[in-house]
Amino acid sequence: MNAKTTSPTATGRRSASPRSVHRAGRQLHAGRLTYTILILFTAGSLFPLVWTAVAASRSNERLAQTPPPFWFGGNLFKNLKIAWTDANMGTALLNTTVVAGSIALGTVFFSTLAGFAFAKLRFRFKNALLLLVIGTMMIPPQLSVVPLYMLVAKLSWTDQLQAVILPTLVSAFGVFFMRQYLIEALPTELIEAARVDGASSWRVVWHVVFPAARPAMAVLGMLTFVMAWNDFFWPIIALTQNGSPTVQVALTGLGRGYIPDQSVIMAGALLGTLPLLLAFVLFGRQIVGGIMQGAVKG
Repeated sequence: MNAKTTSPTATGRRSASPRSVHRAGRQLHAGRLTYTILILFTAGSLFPLVWTAVAASRSNERLAQTPPPFWFGGNLFKNLKIAWTDANMGTALLNTTVVAGSIALGTVFFSTLAGFAFAKLRFRFKNALLLLVIGTMMIPPQLSVVPLYMLVAKLSWTDQLQAVILPTLVSAFGVFFMRQYLIEALPTELIEAARVDGASSWRVVWHVVFPAARPAMAVLGMLTFVMAWNDFFWPIIALTQNGSPTVQVALTGLGRGYIPDQSVIMAGALLGTLPLLLAFVLFGRQIVGGIMQGAVKG
C-alpha cells in the first residue's frame, strides 16, 4: 500500500498561482473618469488664482462691467507697481517671512519635544495634561484677544513683530499631531538602547527623536508656515500699517477711496501669494516626500 505523503509546506499553505502573482505585480492604471475628476478638481483649485491675476491685469472700470473679463489685460505691471508702493509690500513681505518662519520653526521644535514627552516618557498626570492641551483647541481664539492685547501692551510690544510671533510658538494641534506620530514611528526599544549606551536626554532627542520625526516635522512646518502667512485676525490687532505690517495687514490699506480700486487690491493679493507658490515650487518634492514617508511605515 503506497501512502500518499504531502509536505508540510503543501498542507500548511497553498503556493501562489501564476495568475495571482501577475495580479500582484501589475501596476494599476487610472481610467478616463479618474482623469476627468482630477482635471475638474485642478481647474477648480486654480480658478481663484487665475482670476486674481486676470483682475490684477485689468482696470477698475473694466472689472465693474458686466460680464466681467475672463482674460488678461495690459495693466498687470502697472497695478503691481502701485500695490508694491502704496502697501510698502517689500517691508511687509520681509516681516511676514520672519514671522511665518519663526512661528513654523518654534512650533515644530516645541511641539516635537512635547509630543515626544507625551508619547514615550512616563511622568505623573501625563494623561490629565494631555487632555488639558487638547481642551485648549476647543477655546475660540477670539476669547483670548483682550487679555493677550493687555499683556502685549504692558510689555510695550505693540506694533512689534514679537507680539505676533511669541504667542503662537506652540500649538495644541502640533503637540497632538507629533504625539500621535511618534507613538507609532519611534520604537521604545530604540530609546532604551540609546539610554544603555549612555546617551543623555538631549542626545536622545537630537539623534533619535528628531530623525524619526522628520517626515511629520516637515508636514507640520509646512502647515504652520502657510497658516502663519495667511493669518489676519491677530496681526491686524497687534500691528499697524505704518509700523511693522505683515502682508495681510498691508493689504488692508490698498485701494482706499470713495470707490475702492479692486484691480490694485487684486494685484496686492497676487504679490502676497507669489512667495507661497515659489516656496512650493522649490520645496514641493521634499514636502510631498515627507508626507509619503510619514504615510508608509515599515
